[in-house]
Amino acid sequence: MDNEFLDISTSLKLQLGYGIGHVLNDVCASLWFTYFLVFFHLVLEFTASQAGYLMLIGQVVDALSTPFVGYQSDHTDNAISAWYGKRKLWHLFGTICVVISFPFIFSECVGCSSAHKWAQMFYYAAFILIFQIGWAAVQISHLSLIPELAEDPHIRMHLTAIRYGFTVFSNVFVYLITWAILHFTGNCDKEQVGPGDAWKFKEIMLIVITVGSLAAFLFHFSVKEKQTRYSVHDDTENIPIHCRLFRSILLYQVAGIYMSTRLVVNVSQVLIPLYLHKTLGLAARSLAVVPLAMYLGSLMAAGVQRLTPRSMTRKLSYVFGSIFSLCSYIWIFFESDSNNFKIYFIYVVAVFIGFGGAQMLVTSLALTADLVGESTQASAFVYGLMSFTDKLSCGIAIAVIQLYAEESDTTYYRYALSIVCGAATLMGSVFTLFLPNVAYNTISATNNLSVNISDQETVPSGPDI
Repeated sequence: MDNEFLDISTSLKLQLGYGIGHVLNDVCASLWFTYFLVFFHLVLEFTASQAGYLMLIGQVVDALSTPFVGYQSDHTDNAISAWYGKRKLWHLFGTICVVISFPFIFSECVGCSSAHKWAQMFYYAAFILIFQIGWAAVQISHLSLIPELAEDPHIRMHLTAIRYGFTVFSNVFVYLITWAILHFTGNCDKEQVGPGDAWKFKEIMLIVITVGSLAAFLFHFSVKEKQTRYSVHDDTENIPIHCRLFRSILLYQVAGIYMSTRLVVNVSQVLIPLYLHKTLGLAARSLAVVPLAMYLGSLMAAGVQRLTPRSMTRKLSYVFGSIFSLCSYIWIFFESDSNNFKIYFIYVVAVFIGFGGAQMLVTSLALTADLVGESTQASAFVYGLMSFTDKLSCGIAIAVIQLYAEESDTTYYRYALSIVCGAATLMGSVFTLFLPNVAYNTISATNNLSVNISDQETVPSGPDI
C-alpha cells in the first residue's frame, strides 16, 4: 500500500477529507427520515398510508440498488476507474443522481399540485427512485473505501467514528437550519406544522443540498483512492469470492446486527416527529429541537468511540449502547402526558436515544469492516448486503406502522415507537452476544474451505468482538 494511504492513521487532512464524503447523503437522509412523513402527511396532506407507501418505495429501491451497486463497484475495471478510482467513480455517479432529484421531493408537485394525490404519487415516486439509486451509490462506495484506506482494525473503527461524527454534525446542521427557518418565519413555539409551511421545507432543502454538494466536491478533491485492479476470482479456485461469502454463518449474524441497529436508528428518527406532533401535541419548534438533542447525544457517542481503548471489545461496546437505547424506549412506553415530561424529560430521553443508537451503529459498522478484513475486493458487495437488510426492513416497518395509523388514537405513535425500536434493540443485542470470538478477516478465512471460523489460529489477528 502506498505511503499516502498508510498515513490515514496520522493525517488529519485525509481523515477529514474522507469524513466529509458522506455529508451530502447525511443531510438528505436527515430530511428524508425525520421530515418525509411530516412533509407529505402534515404539509402536502397525503394520507398516512400514502406517505408510508412512498417511503416504502424509496426504501425498496434503495435495498435493491445497494447489492447491485456493491457488486458493480467491486467489478468496475476500466480506463476511467483505473485513473480516478472505482469507488470514487461510483460516488460521483451517486452524487449527481442525488443533486438532480432530491430538490423535487421536498417541493410541491410542479404543475400538478391540484391533481389527485394518487396521481401525484407517480410524480414523486420517479424522483424518489433516482434519489435512492444515487444515495445507495454514494453510501456503498464511501463505506467500501474504509477497508482500502486502512488495514488496522482499530484505525478502521476510528474512520468509522469520524464518518459517523460527520453524520451527526450534518444532522445537527439540518435541525439548526430547520429551527431557524421555522422560528424566524412564524410562531413555531405555539403553532404546529401545516400546509402553509411547504415553502419553508423547500428553503431548508435548498440550503442543505448546497452544503452537501460542496462537501462532496471537497471529498473528491482531497481523497485519492488506491489505483489497483482487483481480480474477483481466487487464484486457487474458480468460484467467485462473492459466492463464497454466503458460506459464512457470520455474514448472516453481522447482517442481523446491522439490520436491527438500523431499525432502531432509522425508525426512531422517522417516528419521533410524529410522536411529538400527534401524541404529545407539541408545537413546530419541537420537531427541530428534540431531534437536535438526539444528535447531540450521538455526538457524545462519537467522542466516546474516538477515546475507546483497544481492549474494549465489540460486544461490550454494542451492549453498552443498547442499555441506553432500551432505557429510553421503556421510558417512552410508560411515560404519562405530564407537562414535566413534555417540557424537560423528553430531552433527556432524546439524548439517551441518540447516544445509544450511535454507539450501536458505529459498532455494527466496525463489525462489518472486521468481516471484510483484508478482502477489500468484496467490501462494496458486503456493505451492499448489509444495507439491503437495513433498507428493506425499515421500509416495511414504517409502511406497516403508517397503514394502521389513520384510525388510531393519539397514543398510537408512543407504542409504535417504543415497541418496534425496543424490540429491535433487544434483537441486535442477542445477535451480538451470540457472535463468536473472532470476526476479523472472515471473508479471507472462508476462501479456504478447511478453515474453521471458531479456530482463532486460522484467522489473522484482529480485535475480539
